Amino acid sequence: MSTEFLFSLAALSTTLLYTCYVRLWKVKPISTSGSLDGNEIEEKDPFEKCNYSNIKVTKLLVHPIKSCRGTSLSEVAYTEEGLKHDRKLAIIDAKTHTVITAREQHNMVLIYPQLIADSSDRDGGRVIISFSDTSGYESFAIPLSPTEETLNEWERIEDIKLWGRKDIDGYICQSVDPEDREAPTRILTRFFGRAVLLVLKGPRPRPCAPTLAFPELKATAVYQDGYPLLVTSEESLCAVKDRLRGEVGKQGVADRWSEDDLVMERFRPNIVLGGAGVPWAEDVWETIRIGKNTSSISLVSKCTRCLLPNVDPETGLRDKAVPYKVLMKFRAGKDPERLRAPCFGCNGVPSGSGMVRVGDSVTVLKFVPR
Repeated sequence: MSTEFLFSLAALSTTLLYTCYVRLWKVKPISTSGSLDGNEIEEKDPFEKCNYSNIKVTKLLVHPIKSCRGTSLSEVAYTEEGLKHDRKLAIIDAKTHTVITAREQHNMVLIYPQLIADSSDRDGGRVIISFSDTSGYESFAIPLSPTEETLNEWERIEDIKLWGRKDIDGYICQSVDPEDREAPTRILTRFFGRAVLLVLKGPRPRPCAPTLAFPELKATAVYQDGYPLLVTSEESLCAVKDRLRGEVGKQGVADRWSEDDLVMERFRPNIVLGGAGVPWAEDVWETIRIGKNTSSISLVSKCTRCLLPNVDPETGLRDKAVPYKVLMKFRAGKDPERLRAPCFGCNGVPSGSGMVRVGDSVTVLKFVPR
């Protein structure tokens, strides 16, 4: 069966599922009423205190290599496929061509890609990939934005595997050092303890799956998990932290979490917002605009979480419980496609290109139908 047929079938299925979800699962948070002992009780909208005039971008994170350390920026351009340089690179198994993530190789978060732009460089600058000072692995550099001339010198792979797809393309990266072009392969193979390749996403579009709310979605991504952007909020993180304090000593939540901080970087978002004044406000936003951009961002689905946020970005060690077990206590059942999975953040799809800066104001253009 063709890819187009499969996506059409998926779109039809999501429409039917969404209808069932709205009718059977979805609870309206506004002005619903109940009855206790015959007295009418009105439930208040949990978002009525949301300060829509004060929502701003508080943090921007780009992850140049999938599952490796992110970089905080004060401003960054974006396209329909996400933030510039975000997850354009991935590390794959050299034999199977399957993308490797920190879900299985936790210490990937200790690989540090650094973006160095240089307008005088033929390839726009460099990505310097380094490791902790005590690791014993030497750093290396690859071109930041390889020209067509550079890419013609790199081998192209067309069967990279990620989340069920087996037709994703990519170029095997080479070092900028003319005396050691194979440095990325050699050094990363030592780090992983198996043969791996560093790849740059090729030109073939990688379609995003439709969602229940957007069954006709037409979007593409590079090496992100599913969608071009991940949007979260400071208030929602605070809500998780508050819940975490009350779970210390239960279900494997260690005593250290009574004092240790749960950082946003664990969730690997792209755009962090703050100022709404209430947690989970992003749950009910369908479309937002940032700053003075003419393009908008559709929040096409909730982001269901796995155990990856349990990996400490500073040590590469995975916690037994935090934050996954905490999120399961109160954030499961939010995504109709995966009701058993906990949610944190929303998957975003830009309608066009633009620029986003820390401090930019955020306008909610459309709300999720309720």
